[in-house]
Formats: sequence, structure tokens, C-alpha cells
Amino acid sequence: MSKSKLEYLWLDGYEPTANIRSKTKIVDDFSGKLEDCPLWSFDGSSTRQAEGGSSDCLLKPVAIFPDPGRTGDSYLVMTEVLNADGSPHVSNGRSTIDDDDNDFWFGFEQEYFLYDTETNLPLGFPRDQTPQGQFYCSAGAQNAFGREMIERHIDLCIEAGLNIEGINAEVAAGQWEFQLFSKGAKEAGDQMWVARYMLNRLGEEYGLAIEYHPKPLGATDWNGSGMHANFSNTTLRTCGSKETYEKICEAFRPVVAEHIAVYGADNDQRLTGDHETQSITEFSYGVSDRGASIRIPILTVEKGWKGWLEDRRPASNGDPYKIAGRIIKTVKSAKI
Repeated sequence: MSKSKLEYLWLDGYEPTANIRSKTKIVDDFSGKLEDCPLWSFDGSSTRQAEGGSSDCLLKPVAIFPDPGRTGDSYLVMTEVLNADGSPHVSNGRSTIDDDDNDFWFGFEQEYFLYDTETNLPLGFPRDQTPQGQFYCSAGAQNAFGREMIERHIDLCIEAGLNIEGINAEVAAGQWEFQLFSKGAKEAGDQMWVARYMLNRLGEEYGLAIEYHPKPLGATDWNGSGMHANFSNTTLRTCGSKETYEKICEAFRPVVAEHIAVYGADNDQRLTGDHETQSITEFSYGVSDRGASIRIPILTVEKGWKGWLEDRRPASNGDPYKIAGRIIKTVKSAKI
């Protein structure tokens, strides 16, 4: 009889920013298939998802990946949180995504800081306040900090079967980014949360905290962190029409507040109009414009208006499920 380790992952009920939680289930003679992952439960009163007098919440497996960070037959199981009666919990953003046919494709660009837990500053943060800029896509011990951990993370993502598309050092010291792409909004969220979990767990080995706050250095001239959302559907991928693109972009204008509400906490500290952002109270779009709310990539134009759009407003601490769900709702409202 063989033993397998299943690490069940879920999002807690903390507001305004959810945390990833996990616990291990040992099962016998496991097939490795999602359909053979049993429904499980947890104490919701410890995660702000239930009251102590009726504390059981359910974990419904929705995606499974090999767990390369553990020895033996090990898996990472992403789950949705359900109420005891089987209905989606109010914290369950995945259940609100209207993309059952996977027509929407998403590519998320996750920025974050590595924080030294002893100094409570970004790893390698320049004590002399060296101007930012030299750290972007940099090399060398004076510029790139934490590369060993970052390289291990990309290897773990590949071994787990995540569709990771790249990494790079970002504009500020100790700031990095990785990119994930999925055909299907729910799958995109699943993969992002699993990648975040593996990054958090890897940080335990190095004594480094992963800081997802969009402006951890406060009112300074250092860049904040975002999670730019690249998205398309069949229309955007095939229409060949500038007018169609503009109509879809215009659908975002009257619902700025609705998008900002799910794009991550404290995003007002990042979306100031500086550091390649548009002001949080404004809306704009433009070709190759990284200072706009929505960027129309130059490759989309060069391919005859067939491609994708990039919403640059989501913060690094945003929930990809909720971000994707809101984008899909707005695109569909354009009725094209």
C-alpha cells in the first residue's frame, strides 16, 4: 500500500486581502487524478470564514499539480471553499467567474518584493538610496538580490506543470516578477495561487518574506508592485477591428470603481499617475501606453487588431479570481 501527500490549498476570509492556507492529507494508493481527491473540511472559525458554534467549511478540489517541493508521491490540490450545505462561501471568488467555456485567456504579471525579515526592508535595499532603474532586468551582486531563490521558484513552477512564461528583476531593489498564462480564467487563478503558495513556502527556507503590498515602501520614489492582467477572448483574438477594440475599452470607463474595488487593497498608494501608472480616479487607454489604465499592445495593432489587452491597474495583492471575473463581466457588457 502506497502513501501520498495531498496539500490542500484554499483562500481564507481575511479582508481586504485573503491569504493562502494549506494542510496535508495522507491517502492510500492515490491515482494522481483530480476526481479522486476527496472533499475535505476545515475549521472556518480560525480563518474568519465561520463562527465557532458552526465552524465547519468544506474544501472542494478544483485543480491538482505535482508538488516538486516535497519528497515522495506529493501533490498540490487547489480548492474552493464551500459552506457546510455545499453552496459557495462568500469568500469564494472563483465561483463567480463566468467563463465555463474557457473563451477568456489570461496572462498575469506578478510583481512582488523579497523582504529581509531581520531588517524589514527589501532584500538588498540600498542604504544610500541609490536611484531606482539600475535594478530592472539587472545582473551582478550590486543589482540583483535573491536570484538563487527566484531561480528555484521558476524550476518548481515548471516541475509542477504551471504555465510560467518568464521572470525578471524589477525596477526597485529586491523586486521581482513572474508571468503565468492560461487558456481559461479559472485555470489562470488556480495557477497563480499555486505559484504564490510555492513562492511563500520557498521563502521559509531562505528566511525571506514575500511582500505583495502594492506600495510597501510608502510615500517614496520607489516603484510599487502590480499584477498586470493581459486578457483576450475570441473577439479580441480575431476581430481585426480598431473600432471593436475601442468599444471594449470604453466599456471599462463607467465601471472604474467596480474594478478598483476588486483590484487589491491600498492600490491608491500605487495608482498615482507616476511610475508607469494612471491615477486611480482616472481612466484611459492607448497603444503601447504604460501610463494608461489599459494598454493596447503594439503587437495587437501590428497583427491587424488581433490580439489582447492589458489592464495595468490590478495590484500585486489582488485576487486573480476576482480580477478575472470583473474583467470578463465588463468585456461581455460591450455586447460584441
